[in-house]
Amino acid sequence: MKNIIIILAAVFLFSNNLFSQNVAEPEFVGETILLGADDSAIPLEKSQAQIKTNANAGAYIVGIGSIKTRLTVKKCCASVRVNQAEQIQLIVRSYDNYTDPLAVVTVFQFESKKKERRAELESESTFFGGTSSNNMTILPFSAKKFGESSYLLTLDNVQPGEYGVLVNTIDQRSTIVSCFGIDSNITE
Repeated sequence: MKNIIIILAAVFLFSNNLFSQNVAEPEFVGETILLGADDSAIPLEKSQAQIKTNANAGAYIVGIGSIKTRLTVKKCCASVRVNQAEQIQLIVRSYDNYTDPLAVVTVFQFESKKKERRAELESESTFFGGTSSNNMTILPFSAKKFGESSYLLTLDNVQPGEYGVLVNTIDQRSTIVSCFGIDSNITE
């Protein structure tokens, strides 16, 4: 009887890892898959991001003012949605999984507008010598190696909103953001 309890406990503890290893890695570097609560693998929406820089009128007229650089993607909201109550796990494909994932993957929050989502990369003031800041809201995550060249990321205590995943690539020809949204706890 004691052996049966030990075996059942081991199966229970390792069942989450067994499931995640049955999901295939994303096909291309930079792609991200959301592991759903119903054991599904949902590819995140991929959006080509634009880098936009805006300066206020004072910066143009007298050289004193502020300049903001933002990463933007079209549409207000991501098509892939997650309930806040669910555990959020992402599989992110990289070139390999030997590098610390914090150096390769960034998960961040967007500010949602009517026609776009945006994240501030840099804000600079030219008044009194100038100051620069990065106001991007970056989410902490825990990570494990997954497959040959991917990471399994787990996000905890994430608030409702719009989010993006960026993977630093060697041949960064364009900026591709994998997008998802988190909705408030919904009881059905």
